[in-house]
Amino acid sequence: MTQGAARTISIFGATGSVGTSTLDLIRLEREKYHVVALTANSDAEGLAKLAREFDAEVAVIADASRYETLKGLLAGTRTDVAAGPEKLVDAARLGADWTMAAIVGCAGLPPTLAALQSGKTVALANKEALVSAGDLMMAQAREANATLLPVDSEHNAIFQCLQGGRIDQVRKITLTASGGPFRTWSKEQMASVTPAQAVAHPNWDMGAKISVDSATMMNKGLELIEAHHLFPVGLDNIDILVHPQSVIHSMVEYHDCSTLAQLGSPDMRIPIASALAWPERMKTDCVPLDLARIGTLDFEAPDVDRFPAIKLARSAIEAGGAVPAILNAANEIAVAAFLSGRVQFLEITKIVSRMIDGYSPPEPNDLADIFAIDKETRMRATAMIEDVKV
Repeated sequence: MTQGAARTISIFGATGSVGTSTLDLIRLEREKYHVVALTANSDAEGLAKLAREFDAEVAVIADASRYETLKGLLAGTRTDVAAGPEKLVDAARLGADWTMAAIVGCAGLPPTLAALQSGKTVALANKEALVSAGDLMMAQAREANATLLPVDSEHNAIFQCLQGGRIDQVRKITLTASGGPFRTWSKEQMASVTPAQAVAHPNWDMGAKISVDSATMMNKGLELIEAHHLFPVGLDNIDILVHPQSVIHSMVEYHDCSTLAQLGSPDMRIPIASALAWPERMKTDCVPLDLARIGTLDFEAPDVDRFPAIKLARSAIEAGGAVPAILNAANEIAVAAFLSGRVQFLEITKIVSRMIDGYSPPEPNDLADIFAIDKETRMRATAMIEDVKV
């Protein structure tokens, strides 16, 4: 990007919470950004509205059945309209200076890899990409000399704490966790948890699936796997600490025993702003942190007996190969089954554990292998639930 020129931006998953938060920030400094591509899964109306507002060059809807609707809504504009998974990849290859990868699930993998191949900057908000295909993702970033910026609040916090330091100077990385809505509940109490209770996160405003992952603490297990790929300090040097206030998002301890922490209000626009403006800083309208009002910050070790997802995730990354992809896919199926009332809350991690124990495919070598493992895991987990063999 030349000095003074607008940074070109593409947002994959523009109508989701991360995508809309990113666009909220762009609205604050419109003159600094030029939107190349916006994409959505099936929300043609929402995508068309955003494409018109930001004068996007390209709008892509993943659901091809929504193509005619999107085309009609954008008639008379300069925005090119396309549909289908292949067109998502084409849009990623347009070479925007900065790409937000916020498509949920493994569907986000092909466009994210394509964006990395451009050698530009990719802001990653898709957990599944690194969990299921972390080795592949990181290898692609290195090969293309691309910059991968983490957007999850925890990983973005680590990234910020590493500015001015080196990874080989790090003694320990600590991911913080709110503990979710059932932090103090017994197993007996959690046995009767309802979907409505599980999606009521105490601090963050998130989608249903992510909220359930927070309630089981699987989200922290997935973040552990992400951190292992993003910050190669060794798995034994990455810890998890429960911090109910969600003020400290992560900490980095150096060899000299200095510990740096990144603090902020529980607002996803803060880490997104950090990635959007990087290597600079931008002004936002987020609520500043008021430590005097908060008063107390509490910390406790996670209870892996009540929340076995953490142990499952650590074991998955230790095993390597196909296991992290199996863990991710099985968890998605189990969470969906819980939200639809087909399994109980405590059965989510049991399903994941049994899938890991019962399915041992060869180590994946490429994206096709990852998708095959993902598909087979979903089929097996669905059959397990339908047969009530949990």
